Parts: sequence; C-alpha cells; structure tokens
Amino acid sequence: MSTALALLPDFAVIALGALLAPLLAADGWRALDRLSYHVLYPALLFAAAASRPIRPEALLTIGGLGCAVVTLGFALALLAGRLGPAGRLERAGALQNAWRFNTALGFVAAGALPSGATGVLAILVGLAIPLANLYAVVLLARGQALTLGRLVREIALNPFLLASLAGVAVGLGGRPLPALPAAFVERLAEAALPLVLLSLGAALRATRCWPPSRFALALHAIRLVALPGVVWTIATLTGARGIVPATLLVFAALPTATAAHVLAARYGADRASVALVVMQSSLLGLLMLPLWSLLAARLVT
Repeated sequence: MSTALALLPDFAVIALGALLAPLLAADGWRALDRLSYHVLYPALLFAAAASRPIRPEALLTIGGLGCAVVTLGFALALLAGRLGPAGRLERAGALQNAWRFNTALGFVAAGALPSGATGVLAILVGLAIPLANLYAVVLLARGQALTLGRLVREIALNPFLLASLAGVAVGLGGRPLPALPAAFVERLAEAALPLVLLSLGAALRATRCWPPSRFALALHAIRLVALPGVVWTIATLTGARGIVPATLLVFAALPTATAAHVLAARYGADRASVALVVMQSSLLGLLMLPLWSLLAARLVT
C-alpha cells in the first residue's frame, strides 16, 4: 500500500503540469527539458548513486545482478522493436522504457522490506543507472544516424551517464561529499523530479492516455511482468532466499524512469509519445509493484 501511495503525489504533479501547459510556449517547455537534461536530472542521478558507500566486492556481485536485469530488458526490447514505429529515432525513444527504472520509487518500495534492503538497492542502482543510460543513449544516438566519431562523443559526454558514473565513483570511495557540495547537489536533485513531472504532464496535454498501443503493451509487459517474473522464477527454482533476491525482485519490478521523455527529446524524438509510455508504465506500476513487493517479502521470511 505504501508503494502505491508513493506514486499518487507524482500523478498529482503530472496533472498540474497538464493544467499549466498553456502558461509556457512550446519553446519554454523545451528549455525546461534542456535544464533538466544538462543540470537537474544529472544531479539526481549522481545523488542516487553516491547516496551510500559501495563495497567493491558488492559492486561486482550485487551490482552485476542489477546489470543482468537491465541487459535482459534491453535485449527483450530489441525483440519488441519490430512492433514499434518505422522511424529508428521514435522507436528508440520508446524502447528505453523497457529497461530504465524509477529509482526514487525503488527506495520507497525497498523500505517495506527488512533492514538492509535500501543498502542493497543502492548498490543495484549504482551500477545499473550508468548501464541503463548507456543503452538508451546508444539507441537514441544511432537513431540520429550519427557518424561513429560523433556517436562515441555523444555517449562519452552524455550528462546522465557522466553523472551516474561520478556517483558510483563517490560511493566506491566510501566517504560522503563534504557538507557544502553535498547540500548544493541535494538542492539541484530536489528540484529535478517536480520539474520533470510538470514537463511530463505538459507533454501529455490533449493526448489520449489509454488504451496503450500493442507496442506500448509489449514494453510494459517486459518492464513490469517479464523482468520481475524471471527474477522470481530463478529465485524459486534455486531456492534463493534473503535480502538480496528480495531487493532484486523489487528492483526488477520498478516502472520506467520519469525522465525518459527528457532524454528522448534531447535527441529529437517525439517527447509526447515517450511521455505517454512513461505515464502508462507508472499507472500500471501502481497495480503491479505492490504485488511483486508482497512476493519479495516472502523471499526473506
């Protein structure tokens, strides 16, 4: 119940964004997306990855499990791509929703598990965030038909990727940032989510949100059913129990990242169509994540 309730304020902010959409011209909302892309959301990614110390040995074991889940989502999304639009860029903008994840919601859901789950989740997202963004940037940059040199530069200089890698480096160092830099990053991170949600609502104005297309349903099935289903099946067949498989199951069941439309817009994809998939994933996550969380709790009993 707490997991489902945690999403309700997000939907309220999204609805407010739809109401406020006429206050800004389209260029104004695009400028807000650029601010979120270059400054605010990278601060949020950095803060999420650097929030807790990361032990190197745990990064390889627990973090590797998170990367396996993200990679499976990426592979399944490529198979589902044939159902999507013909344009590579529009298809890439939507496909990322099959493997990206809502980090903030993950910590809410992990809080319902026994002590230690949030620490495990911090390691999972610490390594999975850079990989998830790497996969997304590769597909979006390829959708622009860039030369190999420009493709490499786009990937290497992407703010989402750089911020998450920097956060992992801080976590591996085992020491938090000094108070003043930490407060600075925290202020930026706190501003990121509401602005991203307002922009999401504005992008959805006058858009029919339901029912999902066949392509969107395939992406939601991967993100909310297939990935946690694989984790649950493997844990059941191998008899794995404890806080690590339980937290991994919650991680695998998270709906897509709310900033997916910001990244898509940066590369020229239609932000409204990607925002629609994000909204649908969040709505379906209201139903699915509490159910998976109950199964996760059984893995630690």
